[in-house]
Amino acid sequence: MPLGRRRTAPDPPVAPSPPAPTPALRGGVDLGGTKIQALVLDEAHTVLGRARLETPREGGPEAVTGAVAAALGEALAAAGAEAGGLRGIGVGTPGAVDATAGTVANARNLPDWIEPYPFAAELSRRLADVPVALGNDVDVAIRGEHALGAGRGHDELLGVWWGTGVGGGLVLGGRMWAGRGFAGEFGHLVVRRGGALCGCGNRGCVEAYAGRKSMEAWVRRREAKGERTDLFRLMEKHDKDRLTSGIWWRAVRDEDPLALRAVERALQALGAGIASAVNLLDLPLVIIGGGMGDRFFATHGDQIAQYTHESLFRAGSPPAIVPGALGDDAGALGAALLLG
Repeated sequence: MPLGRRRTAPDPPVAPSPPAPTPALRGGVDLGGTKIQALVLDEAHTVLGRARLETPREGGPEAVTGAVAAALGEALAAAGAEAGGLRGIGVGTPGAVDATAGTVANARNLPDWIEPYPFAAELSRRLADVPVALGNDVDVAIRGEHALGAGRGHDELLGVWWGTGVGGGLVLGGRMWAGRGFAGEFGHLVVRRGGALCGCGNRGCVEAYAGRKSMEAWVRRREAKGERTDLFRLMEKHDKDRLTSGIWWRAVRDEDPLALRAVERALQALGAGIASAVNLLDLPLVIIGGGMGDRFFATHGDQIAQYTHESLFRAGSPPAIVPGALGDDAGALGAALLLG
């Protein structure tokens, strides 16, 4: 070895850096015509933070996307987390959902939302570019009940979501049944041919009688013809700009005659629709959820069962009709499950 040079030990091999841990938290959002429910969950589906905001009535998809981002921001703050710490965000939304493209169109219970809008990309942009997965709002709520709630352990069931509109979903063979992409449209089962005009353009749909939006329109027409109701006084008293499920519940509790008639029409339509679905598929279980369903099942669930029973082919073997177990969290929990 030449004088003046020292042999040095070779550098130890450098271990490769471990991959960055995948964030364990997930966001779940239930976007409805009346409210936005946002949750932050851990891997065990424990809710760490939640927020609830009213859905904008104007401003189009941009305003709704901003409100969803705001609700998630509040839920993240409650969880002591930031958007960048989320593995992803699942959103259940009304309308025609293209999960692959990340777009939503024809969301008629949301303001001015008809044309396809890049909802997933726009929401992701507002929240640290976290991946966003989209699903139909009712489908994800029923997915949540099937996996974590009242449908746990059942391979076949019908979910009926009674709210601003009336939605539905099917679990067959232990999996959500999509058909050609639009299966489970319970609200558009025709229960009276040539009946009330539905928002979809057809007549006699379940939703034309039982959707909260359709019920409000029916009451307004009756009031304009001179029938009396306290529904709108209650709406103003509670600083609401629509007849929410809470307003309907208070009016029925106070035996408002017009509210009672509207709810009776809704219950009859729901029962007829459930019976038709059960007659076709011989389903053993029906879960009732949604804003109106959650409010009214305790007091009116027996009437839904009665009206169902009256139209069953196999009256001696009725399905179990039960309330959802997850309440307002069903949609957001189910949406989070979209992330796997």
